[in-house]
Amino acid sequence: MPHLHQNARQLLPQMTEWRRDFHHYAESGWVEFRTATHVAAELDRLGFELALGREVVDADTRMGLPDQATLDKELARARTQGALEAWLPFFADGFTGIVATLDTGRAGPVIAFRVDMDALDLDERSDELHRPGKEGFASCNPGMMHACGHDGHTAIGLGLARLLIAYQDQLHGVIKLIFQPAEEGTRGARAMVAAGALESVDYFTAIHIGTGIPAGTVICGDDKFMATTKLDVRFHGVAAHAGGQPEAGRNALLAAAQAALGLAAIAPHSGGASRVNTGVMRAGSGRNVVPADALLKIETRGQTDAINQYVVQRAQEVITGAATMHGVTCEQKIMGAATSSHPSPAWVDYLREVASRVTGVEHAQPHCERGAGSEDATLMMERVQQQGGLASYMVFGTELSAGHHNEGFDFNEEVMQTAVETLARIVLEFPWQEPIR
Repeated sequence: MPHLHQNARQLLPQMTEWRRDFHHYAESGWVEFRTATHVAAELDRLGFELALGREVVDADTRMGLPDQATLDKELARARTQGALEAWLPFFADGFTGIVATLDTGRAGPVIAFRVDMDALDLDERSDELHRPGKEGFASCNPGMMHACGHDGHTAIGLGLARLLIAYQDQLHGVIKLIFQPAEEGTRGARAMVAAGALESVDYFTAIHIGTGIPAGTVICGDDKFMATTKLDVRFHGVAAHAGGQPEAGRNALLAAAQAALGLAAIAPHSGGASRVNTGVMRAGSGRNVVPADALLKIETRGQTDAINQYVVQRAQEVITGAATMHGVTCEQKIMGAATSSHPSPAWVDYLREVASRVTGVEHAQPHCERGAGSEDATLMMERVQQQGGLASYMVFGTELSAGHHNEGFDFNEEVMQTAVETLARIVLEFPWQEPIR
């Protein structure tokens, strides 16, 4: 399809414009208000049927949701930064998910693609050695930065939408584009699954760019994502004068410190890789006050769900034991979760066949050689597979200026052309009369 390659190439300037706009107005998970309104407006203009907000995000299964004051503050911020007012009511209170559907009216399966929209809680570099800083599209929002490429993913999703409309006379079945909020911290996918966004999907593909994969390489079935659980733990003790009456206090800081050390001592599992990390500890109010409150932010990971659950159970025992030791109470709250990755072999084979025909793709590999953390699109993959469908996760390699989740992160925007052409070909070259199984 020579014209497809040319059309994808012609889309690159527009995708670059979208990507840099989203990058400049970076928005963290559940507050992607401005981003979601612009995505919805473009999809609506193209003629997609839209399901928005509460229609595709279940209120009770959202994880790691900011408090209402923060949601209100970020909504006001988004308004000042050009959020489209007509679309904002759909996304209020953090319901920032979108599912766009193109029903061709011709017989065929339901094929879905997922891209994510959220930024990280990180301050971006702004000096001239960092391209976004030099060229004026670094994040203008303190503590929010697209340091993982989700701005590029969102632009790829919109580029794919344009190509699908351009070629809709050649398509069959139903195509769904899922724009997910709050992937960072693995917080958003579960709520979209619970809302039914993956029901009736026969073939599902999630995407990412970078992750250490070199340019020209496409991973068609990333199977190295680890199951994970994110925990916030709050210890509650009793404040007291540290010099005058220390025995009257109950030291929450010491309980948190004891827990952090104990977590690091959890034995690895013989069945596969496991991880535990205490990333945040906050406690105390003054040098002469026995600390009454402390917060730990913890994550566990496991090569399988069973291994991760082992780490979670041991972590909870360590935390409870530390609280008991220091006479304080504790509250544990799950803030995010994902499962391990199990791409469907037949779908991986098809994706590899398609990717190998894309200009610029030198290596279309079935699997990833090394791990890349965790990803909650695995919950979407799992749901599709439970329904008898096929699912996979693709990674498009590209040059990076710094590693993911780094304040100097940036990527070669040419990868967006490769990705959008590949995804369009997945649909256009699908053997409609012969299902892949």
